[in-house]
Amino acid sequence: MIRELIARREGENHGLHQQYLNPFLVRVLSIIGYDVVYVRGEGPWLYDKEGNRYLDFLSGYSVFNLGRNHPKVKAALMEVLELDRPNLVQMDCPLLAGLLAERLVEVTKRAFPGLERVFFTNSGTEAVEGALKFARAATGRPRFLHLEHSFHGLTLGSLSVNGDAYFREGFGELLPATAIPMNDLDTLERELKVGDVACFIVEPIQGKGVYVPDDEFLPGAQELCRRYGALFVLDEVQTGFGRTGRLFCGEHWGLEPDIVTVAKTLSGGYVPVGAIITRPEVHRKVFRNLERAVVHSNTFGMNELAMAAGLAALEVLEKECLVERAAEMGARFMAGLKGLQAKYEMVADVRGKGLMLGIEFGPPSSLKLKAAWKGVEGVKRGLFAQLIVMGLMREHRLLTQVSAHGVNIVKFLPPLVVGEEEIDYALSALDAVLAEAHRFPGGIWGLAKDLVKGALGARA
Repeated sequence: MIRELIARREGENHGLHQQYLNPFLVRVLSIIGYDVVYVRGEGPWLYDKEGNRYLDFLSGYSVFNLGRNHPKVKAALMEVLELDRPNLVQMDCPLLAGLLAERLVEVTKRAFPGLERVFFTNSGTEAVEGALKFARAATGRPRFLHLEHSFHGLTLGSLSVNGDAYFREGFGELLPATAIPMNDLDTLERELKVGDVACFIVEPIQGKGVYVPDDEFLPGAQELCRRYGALFVLDEVQTGFGRTGRLFCGEHWGLEPDIVTVAKTLSGGYVPVGAIITRPEVHRKVFRNLERAVVHSNTFGMNELAMAAGLAALEVLEKECLVERAAEMGARFMAGLKGLQAKYEMVADVRGKGLMLGIEFGPPSSLKLKAAWKGVEGVKRGLFAQLIVMGLMREHRLLTQVSAHGVNIVKFLPPLVVGEEEIDYALSALDAVLAEAHRFPGGIWGLAKDLVKGALGARA
């Protein structure tokens, strides 16, 4: 049925989304040249209906750490389907959920001793919602702290701890939460001293902007949370499971959080799944007696396919040494990006860890380029970075993204299965596009007309 349906209607993607889903997204994709009809994915590559291949350095925002359509995860899911398992009985303790929880605790405790309880969710934002709820139950306090520029999801509770007003605008009153500037321990302590903070939730490296904290900040923040009775929550939804060259990003600073949220990679690239991993004492505050045994639950969180995908994903990560590979390939990629920074005046900064890297652009000093920069950035901040993204896609079929709203930062999230060939190809493509960006008139500035027209249209 599905095979025939896809064969019959392949190519209608954008028309269907225009009519039934999000016509403005369709317009955005058309403007930036991302309106491609993909028909197949394998490892770090995507393929369109003409057979062209695209190097995917978005990885579904880190969902595809194992690459696309990994055969071992696919085989595990096929096994479950063939077994006709008694899925989602609900008043039940499903075996695969217990096995995945056991495995998660085993691998998590290597990084974060003391985290021994698991609650499964359907996504990263649901895991964050649950973590906030658990923090309130554990502390009896109402308020949350988060970082400026933070991103923890877009459901209402997660939105409350979102550091970008762009995402919050228009959605009304949110939960009580306060933004803390990164690296500002004085402000953090001042807010914690009030005594009403349930938790401080933080991405160890921020996804929106690839902002990396100073080495003393996260350990200091953890110590302050302990001192003032707030929980310290690490959101490892994007950074976890090898993305930054360690199994968990918090390992870079020797952290010991009270709660960790995970998702994305755990899906194996197939079935949505997330998890809240907590200390037993936090868990006991939520599920504290027989009457409250189901006080927090969901319908699909422990479904058999998701649990099988998680078990397979963890096995692939370990057996294929993908965490170590991320560290090795990340070092190669970072060295190449640093070389481009030295070569091109508009590259202001390069940062990140492992295979979570960002390149930030700043105004040029030469007069011709300065005029071109001001012309684009005067319309909307961040359009120069979008020109880079467009050039990488149109000329080199390399998928990247501007890492946040209104910033000139391009973010790279290659799947952890990439090798030297893919890293070198991406560096070569970026070198070529940056060379064009430093040539005016001509180069990628020719794309600016459509981009500026689209930005002006968005304001109308």
